[in-house]
Amino acid sequence: MRVIKTNKYMKSVNPYTNKELKSYPTVTKEDIDKVLAKSDKAYSTWKQTSFKERAGLMNKLAKLLRSKKDDLAKIATEEMGKPIKQAVAEVEKCAWVCEYYADHASDFLADKQLETDYHQSMISYEPIGAVLAVMPWNYPFWQVFRFAAPTLMAGNVAILKHASNVPACALAIEKLFLEAGFPKAVFQSLLISSKEVEQLIKADIVQAVSLTGSGKAGSIVSSQAAKEIKKSLLELGGNDAFIVLADADIDLAVEKAMLGRFQNNGQSCIAAKRFFIEEAVYDQFMKQFKQNVEALTLGDPMDEKTDIGPLAKPEFVEELAKQVDESVKKGATILAGGEIEGEHKHFYQPTILENVKAGMPAFDEELFGPVASVTKVKSVDEAIELANNSKFGLGGCIFSKDIKAAQQHARKIVTGTVAINDITKSDPRAPFGGVKQSGFGRELGKNGILEFVNEKTIHIAKA
Repeated sequence: MRVIKTNKYMKSVNPYTNKELKSYPTVTKEDIDKVLAKSDKAYSTWKQTSFKERAGLMNKLAKLLRSKKDDLAKIATEEMGKPIKQAVAEVEKCAWVCEYYADHASDFLADKQLETDYHQSMISYEPIGAVLAVMPWNYPFWQVFRFAAPTLMAGNVAILKHASNVPACALAIEKLFLEAGFPKAVFQSLLISSKEVEQLIKADIVQAVSLTGSGKAGSIVSSQAAKEIKKSLLELGGNDAFIVLADADIDLAVEKAMLGRFQNNGQSCIAAKRFFIEEAVYDQFMKQFKQNVEALTLGDPMDEKTDIGPLAKPEFVEELAKQVDESVKKGATILAGGEIEGEHKHFYQPTILENVKAGMPAFDEELFGPVASVTKVKSVDEAIELANNSKFGLGGCIFSKDIKAAQQHARKIVTGTVAINDITKSDPRAPFGGVKQSGFGRELGKNGILEFVNEKTIHIAKA
């Protein structure tokens, strides 16, 4: 659903049918104050619960997610156009992250002994209060659960400000926590606009904010948090490099290129976006890549045969088309696609741009849709140089049969994650985040749960 804001309510519109689905009342300043008070009260008791109790509830939540995955997936697909099979997989991944932190939080946050001049020294990992999550629409369940699972397992409480075009997902998530047995107000969703975020950040109970979204949103929210001397964690845009070397398995590289660029209708921060192909295998790769791209099916995202659904909002289609057109004016060429489709102009054809160079939007900017920007390179050194020629640094990947050499190449790419012979993807077991304008801080793994705790040092002198 696409949400149109008014002074009194939010009107949701399905991006595929362009039909209104439901209206949601807006939240007032007084409502926000009530939510904050409830969060404060909930924290006073939740922080005292044991890891065993929290884990039991988190495992119940995982079971609930799996039992309701088809219904939840339908909500996501209706709200933002994600192909239904991918929406189901997203919900399943949410269950995984809940189980992961249920199993590991107590070990991650166990006291750590230190060697000092004191008789005994240790680090105690303690909750900090309420953590505000400002989350995006493109993975409306996963982005929230990868934040919520470690945050709540650490003993904090959570307040969610979700994207305005996925209110049904936001409310469904809060309902899931309650159905699983979590105490009221341990997790709360607020249907508010971005203008109300500062009010939340200023509240005493809110001690930190986690944001996944655009660079502009990250700059505003992190500035507001810094003004209040509160921590922020940012996962922002990406312009990931997909490097194919001369010794790569081309069949594998093409298979992963399709997944890396076109999953979620191309609307992913960590999607492969800039493709650097070594000239010795360029023609072979591009022939197979073009064939696969042209075989993709656009259509109803509720149809399991659909590969590409509509973009979440019509303005996203317009912006993407503008970036492609400007790149073509500057010398890029369209090998496949390049057109807006659909009765409501919500589709953008799966597209391949060749001859992409620095100075073009297709190279410099994040293209948030099904467009692959391709550049032929003479060597791995040129590929790495171009990969690093970006204001972003979220993910990336290298395809080569020489794993030892690929590992050395990976160390030279300035980014948060690099995959070898696979696409970059988040995993509950591994830290995830970016550098440069892709943000700071880490989610997931042990690092993720340590972001929002007080690492308190305790010294004990000899009696």
